[in-house]
Amino acid sequence: MASVLFFVRPRWHRKAVCFVLPIILMAIGCGSSNSRTDDVPLRRHILVVLDGLRPDYVRPSLMPTLYGFGQRGVLMNRHHAVYPTVTRVNASSISTGAYPQAHGLLGNSVFFPSVDPSNFLSTSQRANLSRIEASESGRLLTATTIGEVLRVTGGRLLVMSAGSSGSSYLLNPTTSGGAILHYDYGLPGDLHQQAVERLGAVPEASTPNHERNRWIVDAFFEVGLPEINPTVTLMWLSDPDTTAHQHGIGHPTTIEALFRLDAELQRLHDGLADAGLLDTTNIWVTSDHGFSQHTGGVDLDALLAPLNRSMEDGLPNIIAGAGAIYVRSDREATVPAIVRGLQAAEKVGAVFTPGASPGANEGSVPGTLSFDLIRWNHDRSAQILFSPFWTDSVGDYGFAGTSAQAGTAGHGSSSPYDIHNTLVAIGPDLRQGTEIHVPTGNVDFAPTFLHLLGVEIPGSMAGRVMFEALRNGLDPSTVEVQTREFRVENTEGTYSLTATVSEVEGYHYLDFTSVDRSASP
Repeated sequence: MASVLFFVRPRWHRKAVCFVLPIILMAIGCGSSNSRTDDVPLRRHILVVLDGLRPDYVRPSLMPTLYGFGQRGVLMNRHHAVYPTVTRVNASSISTGAYPQAHGLLGNSVFFPSVDPSNFLSTSQRANLSRIEASESGRLLTATTIGEVLRVTGGRLLVMSAGSSGSSYLLNPTTSGGAILHYDYGLPGDLHQQAVERLGAVPEASTPNHERNRWIVDAFFEVGLPEINPTVTLMWLSDPDTTAHQHGIGHPTTIEALFRLDAELQRLHDGLADAGLLDTTNIWVTSDHGFSQHTGGVDLDALLAPLNRSMEDGLPNIIAGAGAIYVRSDREATVPAIVRGLQAAEKVGAVFTPGASPGANEGSVPGTLSFDLIRWNHDRSAQILFSPFWTDSVGDYGFAGTSAQAGTAGHGSSSPYDIHNTLVAIGPDLRQGTEIHVPTGNVDFAPTFLHLLGVEIPGSMAGRVMFEALRNGLDPSTVEVQTREFRVENTEGTYSLTATVSEVEGYHYLDFTSVDRSASP
């Protein structure tokens, strides 16, 4: 394993310096320029998303580089994914600083009847997102992205991605003067071809997916950095998610994926140092969500079958996918009946419905929590959203957390193991050697970056500036944090549901939900 951790200085370091130094010299020679796009930014931010990285993976024995970042910089130990805890929801929240109620991307699979009236569409495919975009008058996300804000102020957003074409596109869907360089495409269109010409063909996907992740890091230095000169870079590496889905949490192959990811972080760090950019770059390392071992899911088709029927147009009245259930007609009777079935199913955890009243924490059906509580109340929302049941059980390789879903391992639930994700950061604007216990979330990156760049934060961004992580910011020990619980119960008393929420400075983060079926009817 040790050979995975250390590399001979990569071939791209010298070339990266050659590309970047002329830009720096040009900036020195025209210091009076009013156009920030012609100059090297005074500060850069690189957000590295390690897909599915659990916080308890960040150990010196598994990820020494990332662990070292936390020792020298900041470790945010109460970081949160947005619920639903799936990739494309969180990609959208990272790019917009908003929750699904504002950006409108509601799941890894979504239902747009104007595109397909009978099936959910996978958001992993950029082609499907383009179909949605066309059906929505060109507006895929209904909230302003950080790329759009940067363009107005003269900055540029660069997306580098070894993840799905869908997640890469959601990080910068309008491109807005910046760029996307994905292993399968580029925007502008010639960017991908430049990368292939300089680096060779994109490696095939594998588990671990280290060759493709490595190609993306190389492409950042060879093409993305010199060609785009980004103010903010969102770099998405596809492990450990790709590997853990197949092998499980803590499996030896998943551990190998962690070693290799850690090596890429070291290469990124060294490349920035060789290019003379380390002292002006803040490196943030996070994940889109956590991860749980799976124990088998509810048979939703069987649960819905007695309540479903064909409509006059030949389509079913109930269309379900990704935990969301749409009811087309007779909702007053059908929605409560479905909820009762879900509450009785042992493999189902939390159930959510529209609020009993605007802004209420209680849902409109007894025993449910509201869409308002989880910020999922959009015009595109279903009538019901549910989460799998979860436990604290420890798996075969010593990692806790199970979820009642199909497959080996994954995410998506309102379990603390899926919601609680990673944030480690190091850089000139950040505290040094500090572990911070103040809650933060994936919605907080965009407003924090804009604040540090001196750019006005748009009202659509619901995240907050992480002042307590900043070198000249608030003392973390002075930030007041409250934990609240919201409990609901069904009419029969056979199902109670509790949401645990952390609050700081008027912002709240969903920590987890828990279900109790021990009461007698």
